[in-house]
Amino acid sequence: MEDQLAALVDNGEKLSGIALAWAPKLAGALLVLVLGLWIVKLFIKGLKKMLSKRKIDPSLLSFIASFLGALLRVLVVISVMGMAGIQMTSFIALLGAAGLAMGMALSGTLQNFAGGVIILIFRPFNVGDYIQAQGHAGIVREITIFTTHLNTVDNKVIILPNGPLATNDLVNYTKEETCRIDWTFGIAYGDKLDDFKRALNDFIKEDQRIFTEPEPFIGLTELADSSVNLTVRVWAKTSDYWNIFFEMNEKVYTRFADYGLHIPFPQMDIHLHQAQEDRK
Repeated sequence: MEDQLAALVDNGEKLSGIALAWAPKLAGALLVLVLGLWIVKLFIKGLKKMLSKRKIDPSLLSFIASFLGALLRVLVVISVMGMAGIQMTSFIALLGAAGLAMGMALSGTLQNFAGGVIILIFRPFNVGDYIQAQGHAGIVREITIFTTHLNTVDNKVIILPNGPLATNDLVNYTKEETCRIDWTFGIAYGDKLDDFKRALNDFIKEDQRIFTEPEPFIGLTELADSSVNLTVRVWAKTSDYWNIFFEMNEKVYTRFADYGLHIPFPQMDIHLHQAQEDRK
């Protein structure tokens, strides 16, 4: 009986020693856990506020906040478990292997996801912009995490993956509020350049949508086989581009004759020479 009591006392002393040895670690780990989770909460709150000011898409904002929040909380828990003396080497190795396997299996999807994040954060284009990319052109109708949807001018829907869209060349025709409109018109040889300039200046002045600054430009471009080609350049609002472009073409076609100008057809001059035999 005395031996059993002595063994119990001895075991109690060992447990007390272990508890005393672990108490500071546990206290420190709990303190780090509480502080870590509190800091993560403040960080996510500040991140949401910052991204909201930059007008980030709400769906992307929610995803980024929840993803980073979960990741940071896991890191805090792993750090706390390590401080408490729990061996995390095998657990971390397992997580790394699982992450590598998932990354290899979803490489294309992850590339598109990363591209979607870049597009939604830096906004190289917005919904409603007219863009050209990857051999396609159209109006942006929807930007999702993985794809961007375009509507062509003939109302076809084109779905582009965000990965290549974020890393390759892209032309945004409506990013700027103003743009330059170019034409090349041909007149016949013999027509007067002054008449051409007078006609185009009249057409330009009639259209209030065309800016006076920068000043419109008219210049001779090429002495072609059948025509004298001249370039006309004006500036206007991007939203007025096509209306101005088509209306100017119509004015040139219907009113050139009023200024003594002619739109030439392709032509070729053939000269015939009659050979005469020498007569003796």
